[in-house]
Amino acid sequence: MHPGVRGWARRAAALGLGLLLTGCSGGSAGPGSTDAAAPEPPRTVPHAQLAVTPADGAQEVPLDGPVTVTVARGRLVSVRLADEKGAEVRGRLGAGGRSWTPDGRLAAATAYTLDAVAEDDEGLTEAQHAAFETRTPDRTFVAFYTPEDGTTVGVGMPVSLRFSRAITDRAAVERAVAVTADPPVPVAGHWFGARRLDFRPERYWAPGTRVTLTLRLKDVQGAPGYVGTQSKSVRFTVGRSQVSTVDLDTRTMTVRQDGRVVRTLKVSAGGPEHPTYLGAMVVSERSAVTRMDSQTVGLGDEYDIKDVPHAMRLTGSGTFVHGNYWSPRTVFGTANTSHGCIGLADVKGGSPDSPAGWFFDHTITGDVVEVRGSAGERVPADNGLNGWNLPWAGWTVRSAPATR
Repeated sequence: MHPGVRGWARRAAALGLGLLLTGCSGGSAGPGSTDAAAPEPPRTVPHAQLAVTPADGAQEVPLDGPVTVTVARGRLVSVRLADEKGAEVRGRLGAGGRSWTPDGRLAAATAYTLDAVAEDDEGLTEAQHAAFETRTPDRTFVAFYTPEDGTTVGVGMPVSLRFSRAITDRAAVERAVAVTADPPVPVAGHWFGARRLDFRPERYWAPGTRVTLTLRLKDVQGAPGYVGTQSKSVRFTVGRSQVSTVDLDTRTMTVRQDGRVVRTLKVSAGGPEHPTYLGAMVVSERSAVTRMDSQTVGLGDEYDIKDVPHAMRLTGSGTFVHGNYWSPRTVFGTANTSHGCIGLADVKGGSPDSPAGWFFDHTITGDVVEVRGSAGERVPADNGLNGWNLPWAGWTVRSAPATR
């Protein structure tokens, strides 16, 4: 349902640069001007000339780059190379501060931003920005993981790995992955096809649990001729417990924190032709505003709302809890009229004082929404981060299948 944010940002940056060049173009003096007698204005254009490699928007950049920043007629005063999570890559300055290179290789299949600032001998500065993506090297594979390192999440957040290649030796890969909890609790993995491996305990995490994901995939053969490249640890913390119960029949959502009811909200969920999924669903992302287009979920031209406020994703297929400003307030708590999402009353632009705004402000990724009702299908366990809908026996039976 979401348009490509990264591509949009690049196009916007390119457009902004074009506007800047147009707006800053100098004009010639008009008839009768006396420029020859006027004092020379102070120089505003720096002499420093920056060059950055790779170019802005580059894709499939090799892991060994080259990544370089050079400056002529000046010196570098700052260079920042960081991945999409904000982790900075260390580098070193060349002689006289006229060049910069990273200390080592880049990570595979990662988006980077490079920002450099240089100044000339009069202190005038020149800046340059580039965003680029690295490729997954031939004959290797990587795991993209959720949640991110250092985050605080809700009690329903699993550890989810998505592999850049199809894994055939699942047992070897699973042996190279460990998920541990403090305080200790048994954690097991489950494969959803050849590219996804999730881990969770039997029940929701206890609040305050500290979880560590250890990846020791470097040189592990995941498929014939394909080896892993990662060796790292990822740590996250489980925050307070928030489990909200949606009753489709009464059209209410009861929000509980640490077992205590903190608020009951009126909702409007999926109508008879598009019922809302039943079961436990985990909030996987939050957007203050997003676009929802029925064509992206196979419903033709039924709707295209470009500014849906307070959107919290529950499934990969497009189920959200979100604000709804286009329906009359009388709908909430009395009728289910949506195309499968769970709507809360809101205003155009979103208000923190609305029911949707309140729920958004009190929700973090990993929080759980349990949907109950007399009609509807249970959400598939692999649709979003919703493995809780498999019983523990079903979850563990496919853990670490034999090598084949």
